[in-house]
Amino acid sequence: MAKPTRTRATAAKRPKAAKRTAARKRSAKAQQAPAAAGSPRLARVAKGRKPRYFADPATDKLLWMSLTLMEELSVTRDRLDVVERLLARKRLVSQTEIDGWVGDAKAAAARSTRRAAFVERMMRAAEAELAEATGRGMPMSEREVVAAVEE
Repeated sequence: MAKPTRTRATAAKRPKAAKRTAARKRSAKAQQAPAAAGSPRLARVAKGRKPRYFADPATDKLLWMSLTLMEELSVTRDRLDVVERLLARKRLVSQTEIDGWVGDAKAAAARSTRRAAFVERMMRAAEAELAEATGRGMPMSEREVVAAVEE
């Protein structure tokens, strides 16, 4: 005789205490799983929709862009502070030398590449919205628009 399978309806009928016990067992198993020594832990990724704080989605996108910029700037300032303190401690470079430095073409190219990557990260939300808007069968070129109208 086949064992009946449990469906959502039957699971919903279980007492709350039984549901909590089952949840604790699943949680305990997840915590007991030994991680390989030295293996990196993957960050959890939020699922579902992003929270909306403002009525206009464009304002929310500006908020996320601003927060990303704040994060980048904070990290940069911390790193710069460390470098300047180490240089001052070792008496290698003075503050006036740092302020007056002019880079060569190689340094300018490296800065330009880093700046382009930064702008790309900052504009990611706007580009995703543009890709979503144009991805719904919207014509991609003027020819496609004319062809659609001529039909």
